[in-house]
Amino acid sequence: MTAVSPMGRTGSPALVAALAVLVIAAATIAGAWYFQLVLGLQPCPMCLEQRYAYYLAIPLAALTALAAGLHAPRGLLICGLVILALAALGNAVFGAYHAGVEWKFWPGPSDCTGPVGNLGNAGTLLDRLDSVKVVMCDEIQWSFLGISLAGYNALISLLMAAIAVWGVGRSVRQG
Repeated sequence: MTAVSPMGRTGSPALVAALAVLVIAAATIAGAWYFQLVLGLQPCPMCLEQRYAYYLAIPLAALTALAAGLHAPRGLLICGLVILALAALGNAVFGAYHAGVEWKFWPGPSDCTGPVGNLGNAGTLLDRLDSVKVVMCDEIQWSFLGISLAGYNALISLLMAAIAVWGVGRSVRQG
């Protein structure tokens, strides 16, 4: 009797890694939209920029999984996983930077941290305050267990990077 590898039923390591990154990225961006659209927690400019990695990861992970399912060349699959790993790792660094800005470990970008600047003249001030909600990047809007959303983004992005790197390593060894 021959032993069946864990990949035997689900496919290649590239497929498993790409599908895992796809599910995690889709769930994370759905959670971000839930916080914004359902709970009314408006994202700051840095929060919105952190979403870019997910907007890249979701279609790229789907394409990599599709390519793996169609038995594309191993080099192509590894390339897709490397790009996913680099995007996720870069986003983890950016999320950690943003969390540090929130905790006042270092200054953030001047356009979304610190005191609110010029609000116009006194005649239009009330009109502008009614229509504009300034979301500052250096204020923690929500946290759980002492970790802000930016901190969770860093952790989730590290997880996605680790999964992609695992897929690369297993794909290289498999070939």
